[in-house]
Amino acid sequence: MFRPKLPVMPQPTGLITPPAAVEPTAVIQHQPTTPVAPAPAAVSARPTVQLTPGAVVALVGGGTAVVLVVGAVLVSMLLAVAITGASVAICALVIRSLITSEAKRY
Repeated sequence: MFRPKLPVMPQPTGLITPPAAVEPTAVIQHQPTTPVAPAPAAVSARPTVQLTPGAVVALVGGGTAVVLVVGAVLVSMLLAVAITGASVAICALVIRSLITSEAKRY
């Protein structure tokens, strides 16, 4: 039940022969009789992006806002971790103090 089952590799059937060797042939270059006009350049189907000064200002403003929001979130998370660590340390000191004062009474 817990043994892995390996796939069985099927054996080839029949006789396998290697492909026939290809003999090299001579390459003949033909000279065109009439001059061929160059093909027109392919036109891209995608629209081009043109940035106006207003669009640049909007992009810079949006990027600045994103950086400020992400920075504020990260700083608040770091502050939450720091406050939690400090409160746990204070709780540990209070509990230690209570335990040692109980031990001194007897």
